[in-house]
Amino acid sequence: MIISIVAGLVAWAIAGPVLRRPARQQPTRVVADELRAHTAVRRFVHSRLDTEVLTGLALTLAVCMLCLAGVVISLLVVLIHHSEPLSDLDAGAARWAHHHTGAGTRRFLDAVTSLASTRGVIVIAVIVGVVEWIRVPNRWIPVFLLAVTLGDSFVTNTIKGIVDRSRPTIDPLAAHLGPSFPSGHSSTAAALFAALALLAGRRRSSSARAILAGVAVGLAVAVACSRVLLDLHWVSDVVAGLTLGWAWFALCAIAFGGRRLRFAEPMEAAAAEAPPGEPGTDARARAPAKV
Repeated sequence: MIISIVAGLVAWAIAGPVLRRPARQQPTRVVADELRAHTAVRRFVHSRLDTEVLTGLALTLAVCMLCLAGVVISLLVVLIHHSEPLSDLDAGAARWAHHHTGAGTRRFLDAVTSLASTRGVIVIAVIVGVVEWIRVPNRWIPVFLLAVTLGDSFVTNTIKGIVDRSRPTIDPLAAHLGPSFPSGHSSTAAALFAALALLAGRRRSSSARAILAGVAVGLAVAVACSRVLLDLHWVSDVVAGLTLGWAWFALCAIAFGGRRLRFAEPMEAAAAEAPPGEPGTDARARAPAKV
């Protein structure tokens, strides 16, 4: 609980200033102009740095985040086979969890981990999706949620099959649950709760969106911790799962235009839908984005 609360507070503290910052295009335009004057790939670079272009800066950053997640996961794969300190950390956490969880604690942890089970994901996604459809109707809501959850599941299971890591052996139940790395529950929780926070944050203030981001991160970390404490995953499994889930969410969110939630539309247009008085609702932001 402490780890989850701290993670949520850190996410809230980081998200607040970022979400309150007005969108400014000038710095990227300056960089693009300089590169255009000195390189032969000026059009390609300019399009990747332009926030008003479909395949511009936002999508470039999303791809970079996905690549960073790939680097982190690849590094963890190497370390779990060749790093004794990481193996000791994984084994030590598993032993501690086994000796410090009683029947009552396990029931609580089962409830937490069920938030990212197949049934839990369906129930939560349907309820929040319907509520948000009624509050701010958008035909892309079910498509967005399916892209986030099913896409994340496909990527996670693909990596599981490639790495084929054994689960902790303290609890015999874990041996029958398939490969361990990365944690599917952790990845699903990270992607799903972030997606729900994005939906719930539409047409709300930046402060409300920062709180939603903190809650989403806190819940995802809680699910990840529950997997370790239930002896179902190693610590490195859940770290990889969280990284993968958040990276996949970022790619899907930007592909759907952020809070605008319209597939293949620039995120810059979302600024026009911000609540009155929120940064980004000035005359420049309300102007239609270039096609």
